[in-house]
Amino acid sequence: MFSKILIANRGEIAIRVARACKEMDIPSVAVYSEIDRDAPHVHACDEAFLIGPATPAESYLSIEKIVGACRDSGADAVHPGYGCLAENADFARALDEAGITFIGPPASAIDAMGSKTQAREIMEKAGVPIVPGATVPAKDLAEARAQADAAGYPVACKAVGGGGGKGFRVALTPDDLEEAFEGSGREGMKFFSDDRVYVERYLEDPRHVEVQVLADKQGNVIHLGERDCSIQRRHQKVIEEAPGPHVDEEMRERIGKIATDAARAVGYFSAGTIEGMQHGDEYFFLEMNTRVQVEHCVTEMITGVDIVREQIKIAAGEELSLKQEDVRIDGWAIECRINAEKADKNFSPAPGKITSYKEPSGPGVRIDTGVVNGSEVTPMYDPMIGKLIVWDNDREAATKRMLRALEEYEIGGLSTLIPFHKAILRTEQWEKGETCRDLMEDRKWLKTTAPPKVEAPVAEEGEAEKVARDYLVEVSGKRFDVKVIGEATGVAAAAAPGAKPKKREKKAGGGGGSSSEVLESPLQGSIFKLNVEEGSEVEEGDLICVIEAMKMENEITAHRKGKVTVLPIKVGDAVASGDPLATIK
Repeated sequence: MFSKILIANRGEIAIRVARACKEMDIPSVAVYSEIDRDAPHVHACDEAFLIGPATPAESYLSIEKIVGACRDSGADAVHPGYGCLAENADFARALDEAGITFIGPPASAIDAMGSKTQAREIMEKAGVPIVPGATVPAKDLAEARAQADAAGYPVACKAVGGGGGKGFRVALTPDDLEEAFEGSGREGMKFFSDDRVYVERYLEDPRHVEVQVLADKQGNVIHLGERDCSIQRRHQKVIEEAPGPHVDEEMRERIGKIATDAARAVGYFSAGTIEGMQHGDEYFFLEMNTRVQVEHCVTEMITGVDIVREQIKIAAGEELSLKQEDVRIDGWAIECRINAEKADKNFSPAPGKITSYKEPSGPGVRIDTGVVNGSEVTPMYDPMIGKLIVWDNDREAATKRMLRALEEYEIGGLSTLIPFHKAILRTEQWEKGETCRDLMEDRKWLKTTAPPKVEAPVAEEGEAEKVARDYLVEVSGKRFDVKVIGEATGVAAAAAPGAKPKKREKKAGGGGGSSSEVLESPLQGSIFKLNVEEGSEVEEGDLICVIEAMKMENEITAHRKGKVTVLPIKVGDAVASGDPLATIK
């Protein structure tokens, strides 16, 4: 077994791996950027090394610095977690050359599965069903059109090296193809340094069903059943569950064989996931994630298998601790990703400082998180605060338990997806096990998930300013939550003795609403693309600009019809939440 493991990641997955190391009596090493000096994952490990500034390319994505930290710490193995360098074949090779074990698959498997086109070609030869479409990237738009015509519209333009929803654009008609093709290539270059794109048929409203596999270096390959990850925003998952609500025993056995065949086809070992599309009774290979998945927790909850521990043991050369016939699926598990996002504003990122934090607990409740009270959710990294996972005997009971846990979860100081999760888990669509894609794309419904706002009345001229305060009141032994609205008192009110109270200023339009001429930024980020200029005539809903924040491109649309009379932004500008983007009269 290893003498020391360095964890080349941050946040909740770094803590998850550190816990597994502690249980296996293996010392762990954290790495951190300057902005993460006091992050919880640093304290979760036995040692910690600074590897650079906040910019990921200069810290968490720097192969040279990670290898250097291994040498400095004496770590003889590296667990990459997910994201960062987890699926970087060059990183796996660099570790191997340095005599350090990569706790993951061989670089050859990462190469094979990292290219979506190569993966499709390999799977097709291995007899694994793939979505109709190209197995080679399109050289240009003309070739992309030919691929689209052959696959049949609607089509998906996909970055060859893409993953996690990045580099994925849909063209419903030939008129949409150019924008989708260019957008996919742009994201592929930005996130994976590869602008190659291929085209395949877009399956409308399929279920996203994936299979967890484990394979050792002795050639043993098993699967741990499936997860349904159909509820997504921007092709990125927000809720996962296991088992799949529309997978029976016959399909489980069939897709399990597809998954294990796919792993064998590339000489795979470690933990991995075969992602696929369930379309009625059909199942198509989509891609393979050559790492531990964010949502591995739901599989752990229904099988009792510690996937991270198995990864470490496999990397150390041990055989799998169980055979396929030993795998048992018990009960139902659901995971909600608790992101710092505003679902009511089309899932725009909402970074900020956590001012209060209280986790749920009780039977069947698990929290994997990388924050504490006072932590900063920074725009430099993804917006995940943590993952809330619950288990119960069946899907209905697990849903009720999740709703209870969500009610207990308190995160102050920033917006999260908790109100969204509460809303969607109470819908008829969720109850029926639907993909909920109609709700996820319904801006009007998403606005209903906004947390309620309570504002104190505006004081009239000459009156003291009024504020709202919450109190807990006990009457005859019964507790009541009471909101009292009255004059501001205390330090703030006494700051200027004898001064005439000021009338509270009213904001026109409430932050860029339809009654305001000014369109305000809903988030902090940088202007990635501008779609208008001063003098442009726009309709409500037209694209104004694209803001890049927390590794996502966010489309900002016109809040009203009119002419763009003021445009104070340009590509590359940094903007804060509330900054004016355009004046539309």
